[in-house]
Amino acid sequence: MSRLSAFASCVAIAILCGPSAVRAADAAPSRVATSMPTTAGGGSAQLILSKGDRVVIIGDSITEQKLYSRYIEDYLIACQPQLNLWVYQLGWGGEWAGGFLQRMDSDLLLLKANVITTCYGMNDGGSKPWDESTGQKYQADMKALVERAKAAGMKVVVGSPGAVDTDFFRGPNATPAQYNDVMDHLKAIDRQLAAEEGVVFANVHDPLMSAMSAAKSAMGKEYHVCGGDGVHPQANGHVVMAYAFLKAMGFDGDLGTIRVDLAGVTTATGGHKVLSSRGGRVEIESTRYPFCFQGDGNEKSPKSMRSILPYVPFNDDLNRLTLVVSGLESDRAKVTWGAQTRSFSREQLAKGINLAGEFLDNPLADAFKKVDEAVAAKQNLETYYIKVVLHELPSKVADQKGDAELEAAFETIQDRLKTRHEKLSQAVRDAVVPVTHTIVIEAE
Repeated sequence: MSRLSAFASCVAIAILCGPSAVRAADAAPSRVATSMPTTAGGGSAQLILSKGDRVVIIGDSITEQKLYSRYIEDYLIACQPQLNLWVYQLGWGGEWAGGFLQRMDSDLLLLKANVITTCYGMNDGGSKPWDESTGQKYQADMKALVERAKAAGMKVVVGSPGAVDTDFFRGPNATPAQYNDVMDHLKAIDRQLAAEEGVVFANVHDPLMSAMSAAKSAMGKEYHVCGGDGVHPQANGHVVMAYAFLKAMGFDGDLGTIRVDLAGVTTATGGHKVLSSRGGRVEIESTRYPFCFQGDGNEKSPKSMRSILPYVPFNDDLNRLTLVVSGLESDRAKVTWGAQTRSFSREQLAKGINLAGEFLDNPLADAFKKVDEAVAAKQNLETYYIKVVLHELPSKVADQKGDAELEAAFETIQDRLKTRHEKLSQAVRDAVVPVTHTIVIEAE
């Protein structure tokens, strides 16, 4: 078999089988000598995104897990479709802030991003207690990253590092308390850098620490928030991370209001349209979805997105689809949305209830799941494309320098994967379709 045939066959198998068929590249790109290094609360007072922006989510192996990045993209596409955003993730296991600088031109600038989010620090901390040299290097690397992004016209969300699990982290040279102290120091550097550079800061560390403390108090120390290995969260911790970044972007959480006057007119705003309303039965068409949290049958499992909801204000701050009912003559009423029925007082309904928070299993959940599945397929290809096609295969082609046929084949593969990614990106957007659903209000 010729070199070209062998090369083409290998890549064809990888393309057909997807990223799982490729060797997992957990190490960061080869390190070169660089120099090295904050906002509690943090965030943006106003929305930093503009219609049509290209948002790129950057980070280490926690980003490469494609969970918080997926939840962010789900939210931006399904809950904020009016913004017409494009989203990509560039996570790379084992990477540190200075490591990303080495691939910034080839990986990030290629995408012509308008907005980037960063999440480094877990590897930068060195798995040891805090010392000033760690902070100095991290600050220098993050400053260089932010300045290069700004020079390229990008808006930047500097995310702090997350946290390690207080009961599951087993660092060889640091206790959980010691390494969370390192993460807290790096968070402070990120906050200060964001203020000095005039960019947005996302406080990821504090919400994780707060949610972890509260959740463990309620469910026990065996419930991990920052992963069974103490570092890589499952769905629960990634919900907290997505919350931190979305809050920092400036979203106010208002996803629309449905006002039902039982003695008058029903109206809807924010991507929702009233199709019919009679006798407390309202039919709505929605082109904007609430964020729908999936469970896994065990609502106390770290694998369940829902298990962390009591300990992070995601629904209150970011996910409000409000139902307001007036003209109710009884003290209470039952509200049925999809297969679920719940009882509310007249005062609660007059003030407004959050349908997204009260009805986790709702009529838009299936449509939202299809968006999430499309996002997952696209983000899986992004990891494969960046790590293998942009970094691994070019070196193999370079080994056969002067083989014009091989170089042409590689260009063809790049073009085909780019086309495939474009189709998957469009499939994500196409998955957000109008959903017709019914709300029934019955006096008790």
